[in-house]
Amino acid sequence: MIKVSGITKSFDSLQILKGIDLEVGRSEIVAVVGPSGAGKTTLLQIIGTLDRPDSGGLEIDGVDPFRLKEKEMADFRNRHIGFVFQFHRLLPEFTALENVMIPAWIAREKDGTVRRKARELLDFLGLSGRMEHKPSELSGGEKQRVAVARALMNGPSVILADEPSGSLDTQNKDELHALFFDLRGRMGQTFVIVTHDERLATKADRIVRMKDGIIFK
Repeated sequence: MIKVSGITKSFDSLQILKGIDLEVGRSEIVAVVGPSGAGKTTLLQIIGTLDRPDSGGLEIDGVDPFRLKEKEMADFRNRHIGFVFQFHRLLPEFTALENVMIPAWIAREKDGTVRRKARELLDFLGLSGRMEHKPSELSGGEKQRVAVARALMNGPSVILADEPSGSLDTQNKDELHALFFDLRGRMGQTFVIVTHDERLATKADRIVRMKDGIIFK
């Protein structure tokens, strides 16, 4: 599903990634762990096509997104990759339902279809009574569930999560972690999760450990 080959990345004179090789299978849940500054988020951003490597290759489901034109790559990202961040990044002026609909609006899907699917996702995630609430009216756990629904909106094959439970209390962490595994079972998504949470990491199918810009055993 995901193949990373010899990825390097530097910012000015600081080399962040020093030749990363990584393969993630279809429907696999992989946790990427390591100290701050190890290069975990940079790697995730490159896999998500939010940043380009200095060298090396990336394939997602047989496609090299960096060979696409910018608009084509943006379309590929929107349709094939979902993102969940530590801080939900919901738009404060929009309701939960509208936040979930945004990726499909970007893809120019029909509004009626988009609204129905967004409602189904929020209902599936236990938020049927919170659809018309704005982020300021939601709890931290509810905001992250809305963010997960948004990530799922276009039916992506890959979900990339960067410290998704870092801002949550223990109960909401456990619920979010359980949700990821439930989603994999129901929808078959591939997950790459950057985390400092060892409890989450040990539940993953595989742990990838990074330090100083490399993957080590």
